[in-house]
Amino acid sequence: MPARSDVRALVEDYLARHPAERVPLRPLLAVLDAAAEPTSRATLPGHVTCSAVVVDRNRRILHVRRRATGLVLPPGGHAEPGDRTLLATVLREVAEETGIRPGALCLTARYLGTPIDIDVQEAAPDPLRGESAHRHYDVRFVLCLADDEPQPLALDDAGVPHAQWRAFADVTSPSLRAKLLAAEDHGIDGVDRGDAGDGLDGLPRPVNASALIHDNSGRYLLHLRDNYPHIWEPGAFALLGGGREPDDKSLEETLLRELAEEVPELRLSDLTPFAVERATGVDGLCLPVQVFAGRWNGDPDSLTLNEGVLLRWFAPDMLHRLRLHPSTIALVHRHAAQTDPPERPIDA
Repeated sequence: MPARSDVRALVEDYLARHPAERVPLRPLLAVLDAAAEPTSRATLPGHVTCSAVVVDRNRRILHVRRRATGLVLPPGGHAEPGDRTLLATVLREVAEETGIRPGALCLTARYLGTPIDIDVQEAAPDPLRGESAHRHYDVRFVLCLADDEPQPLALDDAGVPHAQWRAFADVTSPSLRAKLLAAEDHGIDGVDRGDAGDGLDGLPRPVNASALIHDNSGRYLLHLRDNYPHIWEPGAFALLGGGREPDDKSLEETLLRELAEEVPELRLSDLTPFAVERATGVDGLCLPVQVFAGRWNGDPDSLTLNEGVLLRWFAPDMLHRLRLHPSTIALVHRHAAQTDPPERPIDA
């Protein structure tokens, strides 16, 4: 089940952006302070659920009609024991109810993994489950489609017999509708987020930044990542970089922050955008990555490495011998083909 501390962090982040909602959400905070599992449907008189606000290119939100209640709402539901995070719950529910797999969805650069809305819903009694009337504290995450056209829906007819895309003004949840319309009219929060976009046009934008670091000998600097579960590409060679954070004003700022955290003494020259690549995140989402090319000439062993195992230079013709994602190999070869030949022979 999602960790209580992670759920609280999401809620506190949300309340920092919507302080006026702290009073109406006090019962949710009480649930998070109580001993019972906050995301378990057995926790009464209220527990945490979550929903997906899936936006298409026409600024419409996916809704499903639930057979049991007749309600028309964004897809979502209850956490299950195998769900590590609320976002994992959302992705599983979307796949189960509509057939849209995580790889067909992206986080938005504006919201990343933070909620757009938290709604309080009154749930009717369910005698078959032995549940009395209770509340759902529904945490909503914004996702957009990775491709121009949505894949055909494969509905779970037993629970979700119908789905439709609705304009912002026709979204059924009043709290979500208000936030969508306010964002459309006035921007999300009045803060300039540089190249982040507004997050509600349905266009996938990069949410990660990586550094394609090369030297005057035509070599490329690769990072051997820790072999820990729940990190991106564990135990493999990869590019340095990481994920955007809400306070980053640009993807270049994201990259420089990540490099300062990972390799604080590394200073790159000629840092320029090179390509946008698609990867698969640890949660299965499609992950657009802005790759920046930068030059550095130095000894990796002289650097302090705060994350991962080691840094090493490799010539492009050595990459096939490494545990390295094929797309990264292709990226390096593409950059090498567009770059002036090495100034001096590559060391054997």
